Amino acid sequence: MQVILHIGAHFTDDDGLLKSLGKNRTFLAERGVSIPKPRSYRRQIRDILHDVRSVPLEANARETVLGKMKDPAISEPDRIILSNSNFLGVPRLAVRNDRFYPAAADRLQDFASLFNCDDLEIFIAIRDPATFLPAILAGSPDDTLDEVIEGSNPLSLRWSEMIARIRDAVPNASVTVWCNEDTPLIWEQVMREMAGLEATQSLEGSDDLLSGIMSSEGLARFGEYVIQHPGMTEVQKRRVIAAFMDKFALEDEVEEELDIPGWTEEYIDALTEAYDDDVYDISRMPGVTLISP
Repeated sequence: MQVILHIGAHFTDDDGLLKSLGKNRTFLAERGVSIPKPRSYRRQIRDILHDVRSVPLEANARETVLGKMKDPAISEPDRIILSNSNFLGVPRLAVRNDRFYPAAADRLQDFASLFNCDDLEIFIAIRDPATFLPAILAGSPDDTLDEVIEGSNPLSLRWSEMIARIRDAVPNASVTVWCNEDTPLIWEQVMREMAGLEATQSLEGSDDLLSGIMSSEGLARFGEYVIQHPGMTEVQKRRVIAAFMDKFALEDEVEEELDIPGWTEEYIDALTEAYDDDVYDISRMPGVTLISP
């Protein structure tokens, strides 16, 4: 069986992928793909992984977990899609010792031991530290960024370092990565990749992300344009989305105010430049697929 595990990162899609994929539940079930209800697996997997290093897994642990997963559309899937942005820990623990998610390798190694007979695929969205760190601060009870990241140097943070640790911990698992900043353009492709569908397959919910960042007028015009121009390639559709976003994007939704004491415009630019270089490094990593526009 193929086990698809979407691990965040925090403050990227906010369960949006599950909601969009869920609109295709019956269609996907006919193709052997299950999208269990999150409440049927998140807590039980969390509890098992919390104890796995001190208490050996029971022989039937995998079957117990699968038996409690609830998807009314399919009972014996070939592919299961699981998602939990808190899989690697709460936002407060996202950065330590100049690293993103320092517990990532151990958590995924433990998860792989639970599903050791299955094909594991890991999916993660990454985000520019210039916006990710303020989001972490906003979602934390701490008052300052330095408290949240415990003195880590933002300029030293690299997503590629975290992904390398994941690859070392679970070398048989494939890793798919995309940038949160690109999701309006690649949403449907991410959905297809998670569901294991061919590149030409259209899906319900493919424009869900646009509805939150584009004006109603722009969304209506975009829908009309797509209907009037059937058969567009993925590249052509992305160009159309970019054009409509340029004209009809809701500024309050796409522009973020960065108000971290001590962060100058030059410092923010340096963070973003380092992130761009980091994404390039990720694109060259073996065993890693980068979805980009």
